[in-house]
Amino acid sequence: MTDDGAWQIGDQAVLQRADFGQLIEALREQGYLVVGPTLKGKAIVYSEIEQESQLPAGWTDEQDAGTYRLERRDDGALFGYVAGVQSWRPYLFQPHRTLWRAYGSAADFVVEPVGEEIPRMAFLGMRACELNAVFIQDHVFVDGAHRDVDYAARREAAFFIAVNCGKAGGTCFCTSMNTGPRVETGYDLALTEIVGAERHYFLVQIGSLRGALLAQSLPLVDAGEEDVALADAIVERTSSSMGRKLETEGLKALLQENLEHPHWDDVAERCLACANCTMVCPTCFCHTTADVTDLEGKMAEREQRWDSCFNLDFSYIRGGSVRPGVASRYRQWMTHKLANWIDQFGESGCVGCGRCISWCPAGIDITAEAAAIRASVEGSEDHGNA
Repeated sequence: MTDDGAWQIGDQAVLQRADFGQLIEALREQGYLVVGPTLKGKAIVYSEIEQESQLPAGWTDEQDAGTYRLERRDDGALFGYVAGVQSWRPYLFQPHRTLWRAYGSAADFVVEPVGEEIPRMAFLGMRACELNAVFIQDHVFVDGAHRDVDYAARREAAFFIAVNCGKAGGTCFCTSMNTGPRVETGYDLALTEIVGAERHYFLVQIGSLRGALLAQSLPLVDAGEEDVALADAIVERTSSSMGRKLETEGLKALLQENLEHPHWDDVAERCLACANCTMVCPTCFCHTTADVTDLEGKMAEREQRWDSCFNLDFSYIRGGSVRPGVASRYRQWMTHKLANWIDQFGESGCVGCGRCISWCPAGIDITAEAAAIRASVEGSEDHGNA
């Protein structure tokens, strides 16, 4: 904090639980549409919120392979859950949008792009893995040769309020991917919720000029050493209690050198090719385009829609699909996510959020499948050296 009482990047402050509603109010007063965790359909879903009473106070989620359940906590924590059902991806990379529209007659035909007002959204409750997923999609949609202007505009307008994780889920493995549970960078504000017998408050870290400006309108006080120590202890406890682990050493080569491994067929016998894993994944970016016309043939639109490498038609070229079997489609997804993505973008396409495990109807576990291939290959090598 400066001498005149202004908050600066890097400052750490305390926000009392009783004052948390003022954070949402301040965001709305600055013109942001606030998106945060809400209770919908017996799940925690990211949706628009107008007041803090809409947050899932006192609720948590229990997740495992093919399992998601809400349970009551014994306290009133606002962010005591692990992760929302869906990531923030739909708010930056829209599931469906119209690219251009054409209308008129053959003699007088007009093609025009379809623009829309980009909302200023504040994402309240982003986890470290989710924030890292945004960085990964930035490399896909913004940093490459073919910039997605819609994504870039939404990304630029977004305000990120991250939350350090106070609990690791049964399917979490962010520590394996070096993407959590502590928020390191890229946020405007970062919160750590501290719930004690006598106090319930938030340690607030200021990460940007926008965050510092918002902080000026909040009833914050300087954080003490004890507050920082308590927050650090919460994150360290979370880090040591991950529900899953993925061995990443040599994983890229392991997958790329075993494309014909029989384990892919074993997975295919269980996989439903439902595409759930790709729909809930925060980094997947597969999409397609479709042209639609009116019945009179006087108007046409080109639409961009989410797609999935698990769909048979996604790899269709003249003569048929390149990946007709489920084994080849699961192999494509997993090897792209954990290996080929590195060749494309210089990093893994997985952040260890565990959603693909929780929301697989068959309970297929990407960490277990990678471990099974590794064990088989290493076992064969050991047998050959015996």
